[in-house]
Amino acid sequence: MSPKGFPAIIPVFFVEQPKPSMNQTRDLIDSAQRTIRLEIEAVQELLPRIDANFVKACELILASKGRVVVVGMGKSGHIGNKIAATLASTGTTAFFVHPAEASHGDMGMITRDDVVLALSNSGSTAEIVTLLPLIKRLGITLISMTGNPESPLSKAAEVNLDTRVAKEACPLNLAPTSSTTASLVLGDALAIALLEARGFTAEDFAFSHPGGALGRRLLLKVENVMHAGDSLPQVKRGTSLREALLEMTQKGLGMTAVLENDGKLAGIFTDGDLRRALDKGIDVRDARIDEVMTPHGKTARADMLAAEALKIMEDNKISALVVIDANGFPVGAFNLGDLLRAGVM
Repeated sequence: MSPKGFPAIIPVFFVEQPKPSMNQTRDLIDSAQRTIRLEIEAVQELLPRIDANFVKACELILASKGRVVVVGMGKSGHIGNKIAATLASTGTTAFFVHPAEASHGDMGMITRDDVVLALSNSGSTAEIVTLLPLIKRLGITLISMTGNPESPLSKAAEVNLDTRVAKEACPLNLAPTSSTTASLVLGDALAIALLEARGFTAEDFAFSHPGGALGRRLLLKVENVMHAGDSLPQVKRGTSLREALLEMTQKGLGMTAVLENDGKLAGIFTDGDLRRALDKGIDVRDARIDEVMTPHGKTARADMLAAEALKIMEDNKISALVVIDANGFPVGAFNLGDLLRAGVM
């Protein structure tokens, strides 16, 4: 301490770290490439193992009235967490339970109708093996994913998914690397096979991801983004172009619907139509909307997906659409800006 009771200030010297040598750079690249090659080999070795055992695992899950409960310790636990999340987002209700916590109360989260998917490279992880008698006593379906088909876990399971690898990418052959990659890939294969077997659609996926961009694209409908009622720009046939421009300015959509006398859609007038009219030398002060509008034009329905309406706009290179009902009466309108603000594009 300094004489006045304040901590002494210790000078800090920053030493510039030496730049990697050419040899070190090459070694780093070689190491990374070797790791990737080893993990690719581990994944390729899974292909011939997609056999009757894999089919049985899928059938057990499809036949289950409950959830898939994934368990795993350490690195296998992290992989198990991801597998559970992938299953849950692709139509198979699933969640992760830590096996150590299961021994201290969380076993109550698992029911007789569930399927337990247990991950363990050795197949003899103590925290999982401890659960086996209770799983068996309750008659819970057990699927294992191990690197040792002769392990206690493999033998206790109705079916084992073989994730053994010839060698870990770790040069010490110790750190779980190739083995966890193989488990992750096999978990993805399981999830996607189940997805396709269930006929899971893009719209189903969107319901699991309502806050994401995909959810917005697949769930949002035209009625959620269109301007309706007094916000809908509209004029009747015979209206002067000046009045139509005033309506467009007030409503701010860069367009207006043009109506027949009976209220049905006759056409649409947009900023683009205005530019084309000016190019032709039409007198804006005297022209009528009938002379410059686009008759009929492309339209949308209120119950149409906003993404579908966006495709119509992109295909036809237009920036706004009128929304009509089944009888041809305009009920709303929207433009690209509305879709952009809604996150559809």
